[in-house]
Amino acid sequence: MTDPPHLLVVEDEAEIAEMLRRYFSGQGFRVSLASDGTQMRAVLAREAITLVLLDLGLPGEDGFELTRHLTSEWRGPVIIVSGRGDAFDRVVGLELGADDYVTKPFELRELLARVRSVLRRSATLPAPPEPEHSSVFEFEGFRLRLDARSLIDASGREVALTTGEFELLHALVSQPNRVLSRDQLMNALHRRDAGPFDRAIDVQIGRLRRKIEADPAQPAIIKSVRGAGYLCAARVQRG
Repeated sequence: MTDPPHLLVVEDEAEIAEMLRRYFSGQGFRVSLASDGTQMRAVLAREAITLVLLDLGLPGEDGFELTRHLTSEWRGPVIIVSGRGDAFDRVVGLELGADDYVTKPFELRELLARVRSVLRRSATLPAPPEPEHSSVFEFEGFRLRLDARSLIDASGREVALTTGEFELLHALVSQPNRVLSRDQLMNALHRRDAGPFDRAIDVQIGRLRRKIEADPAQPAIIKSVRGAGYLCAARVQRG
């Protein structure tokens, strides 16, 4: 029997933390709580955590610094849950590698849907197996492996990708030379359309370009199509 997903709620407001613990426990999740960065690291060291729900306004360490630590050291999926609702904070959080950003006050059912969506994308919940013929995509010296959820460059080294970056690249290389709109890409990543001021896709495209393009300012693999979206301009072979 598969163990239930284990969430770590990093939240210093005890009432909110307890509300999340009760709600997600009732939905079949294991839930651990931490009120600051020190407790967060202690829980991660002793528990097999599946996903972190991270508040930004914590005592001691800045929430963005904790986001950077999680995405560079722990590298599991992270959803920021914060009262900071302005576009700047959202963009910074996504730039640092968070998989999603939810503002307070939030609807519990929406947060549950966001958690389940991120877990599906990170393959921590069972997902239908990919067809064998399309489990590897080769392009410009890179190998994107769906089974291992890894990107290997021409020198054989693994390129570190967040869950969102991996899914975004997969969506693009699986349909080369086809323009994909922001709504299509947002649906592939978050199962929702992009809002009129939603820069989440643009932010992740920028991060992805910095990891795979020889010159991110003049991209040759992921090209922008003005007013339409993005396309993968590379020649892609399926293994």
